[in-house]
Amino acid sequence: MTNSSSSEGNTLFPLVLSIVAAAATGVLWAYANPIQLVPGVIQWRIFAFLPPLVGILLGWKSGFICGYLGTVVWSLLAGTFIPAHSLLIDGIMVGVTGALPAFFFNPQTTAFDRATLIRVGVICLIAGIVMIIPVAASLAFLGIFPFWWAVFYLGLADIIPMVVGTPLLIVPAMKILKAALPTGLGRF
Repeated sequence: MTNSSSSEGNTLFPLVLSIVAAAATGVLWAYANPIQLVPGVIQWRIFAFLPPLVGILLGWKSGFICGYLGTVVWSLLAGTFIPAHSLLIDGIMVGVTGALPAFFFNPQTTAFDRATLIRVGVICLIAGIVMIIPVAASLAFLGIFPFWWAVFYLGLADIIPMVVGTPLLIVPAMKILKAALPTGLGRF
């Protein structure tokens, strides 16, 4: 009974933290992106690193939740919510950017030296490319934006902050989590 309760506690905290991070992600994307690349459509998401960072720190499900719910919150707050696009394409694919890096890096078993941080950037690049192709296709299908322009602007908006921000913030974020939870943190 104690192991089950302890196990639930280790999974519950990352789950709750990923939901809080998703809400923060959506709010930051809606209100703290000062550079509009395509006004009203695509802005430079300086906080695009949050889903992959949450995924690496808390597990792939947590990263997916952060990216998916963050997209839904952002699109609702920004007034760009389109059910088929936001829920099925954009949400899922941004969720993938949070989940994919977590399959390659686990803070409990990975030493984040310089070479590993470069690999984190490369995996974020791959996750970003995987994300922007279907999202750009969806925007083109809906007649919102031409495909190649969407690829270009989404690449600028999302991939650059993920490739730069995620590796830069992993080690400081791990230190903060370890200070807050010295007994350890489960992954979800």
